[in-house]
Amino acid sequence: MSASGGTKAIVAALAANLAIAASKFVAFAFSGSSSMLAEGVHSLADSGNQALLLVGGKKAQREATPQHPFGYGRERYIYAFLVSIILFSVGGMFALYEGYEKIKHPHEIDHWYWPVGVLVFAIIAEGFSFRTAIKESNVTRGGKSWKEFVRHAKAPELPVVLLEDFGALVGLVLALGGVSLALLTGDGVWDGVGTICIGVLLVLIAVVLAIETKSLLLGESAGAEETKRIEAAIVDGDTVTGIIHMRTLHLGPEELLVAAKIAVQHDDTAREVAAAINAAEARIREAVPIARVIYLEPDIYSEAEATKGADPEATPGGPAPHDTAH
Repeated sequence: MSASGGTKAIVAALAANLAIAASKFVAFAFSGSSSMLAEGVHSLADSGNQALLLVGGKKAQREATPQHPFGYGRERYIYAFLVSIILFSVGGMFALYEGYEKIKHPHEIDHWYWPVGVLVFAIIAEGFSFRTAIKESNVTRGGKSWKEFVRHAKAPELPVVLLEDFGALVGLVLALGGVSLALLTGDGVWDGVGTICIGVLLVLIAVVLAIETKSLLLGESAGAEETKRIEAAIVDGDTVTGIIHMRTLHLGPEELLVAAKIAVQHDDTAREVAAAINAAEARIREAVPIARVIYLEPDIYSEAEATKGADPEATPGGPAPHDTAH
């Protein structure tokens, strides 16, 4: 994901949510609808979440330091994880509590035109934000399904905005349904039911975001296609005859660490091995530009060692589980 594409989607979502939050609180003040209050808090929480994503993106651009030699790229993952926590607590749990209170102590909705009008406006504004997020995501999504894109994206901003906007649109429909049923039946309990449905939806989305961003925080490897390109770039068939084992790790959405033990000929000189490693690093960076930190360790491939097992620490010179040795 390009930083500009993610920033554009975040700014669009932030502007939409600030306007929507203000209108929802006004509607709540005039109508007393708990759905409006829950939706207003939801939009306010979303606005704070987008601000956090912008802050995370800014902090991630800092230069590496002696204390943090690999830079601050993972700041974006940390702030995305904070978003999931806020969405769960401030958005989901508050809506569940407000819905419970509304069902326990129902009252009719006053000035029905306020909540209905605001909900229609909010659906239009959220639709614009969601459309922007979809458009920016399609730039990098390629042939992946939306589920695969959310699950495997290394940059967290667009999946976060996509899920937030999707949840907001569905929540608005639920709020409109709850308000409409309350108006038609004269029973304010339906407003509370709609609010609880919004809370359940937000909690589910928050859990999905937490799971995905936790995986990024723990450290994910390069994607399958990138791994294949790196493996093909390392081996030249002359000095570098194969890959004994290799590990990759995302230091941030757009920075990849590559560490590999490579097989060289037993009679190659140190000068030849050093030249081959430098050439392999250049080929890797050309094949996968985000591979910025590369460590290649030469070794003599041993078939006997390779047959002892897949653990490179237990069997030096042996292959990794995805053995690519030649």
